[in-house]
Amino acid sequence: MQLNREQLLAAYRTMRTIREFEDRVHVEFSAGGIPGFVHLYAGEEASAVGICMNLDERDKIASTHRGHGHCIAKGCDVNGMMGEIFGKSNGLCGGKGGSMHIADLEKGMMGANGIVGGGPPLICGAALTAKTLKTGGVAVAFMGDGASNQGTTMESYNLAKAWNLPVIFVVEDNGYAESTASNWSVSGTQLGRAAGFGIPAVQVDGLDFFAIYDAAAEAVARARAGGGPSLIHGKLNRYYGHFEGDAMTYRGEGEIERVRREEDPLNFFRARVTEAGLLSAGQLDEVDAAVKAEIEQSVVTAKAAAMPAAEQLLTDVYVSY
Repeated sequence: MQLNREQLLAAYRTMRTIREFEDRVHVEFSAGGIPGFVHLYAGEEASAVGICMNLDERDKIASTHRGHGHCIAKGCDVNGMMGEIFGKSNGLCGGKGGSMHIADLEKGMMGANGIVGGGPPLICGAALTAKTLKTGGVAVAFMGDGASNQGTTMESYNLAKAWNLPVIFVVEDNGYAESTASNWSVSGTQLGRAAGFGIPAVQVDGLDFFAIYDAAAEAVARARAGGGPSLIHGKLNRYYGHFEGDAMTYRGEGEIERVRREEDPLNFFRARVTEAGLLSAGQLDEVDAAVKAEIEQSVVTAKAAAMPAAEQLLTDVYVSY
């Protein structure tokens, strides 16, 4: 599907925002300024952006513990995100969710999730709502290769197919479920598993924004037309450890350096659009500078923001009807 220059610039800006955001969170966490646990999405940007550029305000996504990239791709405010990660009152969740439970329901971002495999059942509920209310919305569950082994995921495949729900399951296979290689721990194939439930599935290069965008466009169109669930399996890489502080002793010598050098989705995108004459290097450099300044300001704002007040401790605990 052909994207115009404005759409291409928007795609690159969102991918660059994710990369800059994650790199800066890595620095701030290492300096001791961020409480709690942090899992970074750097290296996987093409997946979140390629999927979410096909979505609109009707649509919902469920994320993982590695949720910052999905948040940004779905349109969440980076100032609110940074405030949330710093545990400040200006955060998207008032500073009480932090990195692993960051959410913005107004944007259709149902939240990061500390439960591996927790997203697929939630997104089936969102899809059932869309189908029942006839909103035309679709629901996307992002998961890792580790979550693909969870019983909740298999149950969600069955439920989505049995009820013909407008769901897209996205397996972001970065090669490691924490420290266990997916080529050792995942039996069969992701496409074969989907086929067992009668779900259309495709494997794509998770570093190629355009391949992911096209696969998502087809799956979204199928879901909106009443064609039921789909699965997209993307093979990609993460640049940082499973969590911040992970020494990554399970990865080969020089592996990270090679991946950063040879398998960067942002570099692939830049090469594709500049060689085709769709965008210039200067335009992309301007985006880089603007995004860097935006993320810098988000950190300044987060550090200056107030901590949540004591009286806020028990708010947002129970639903009021």
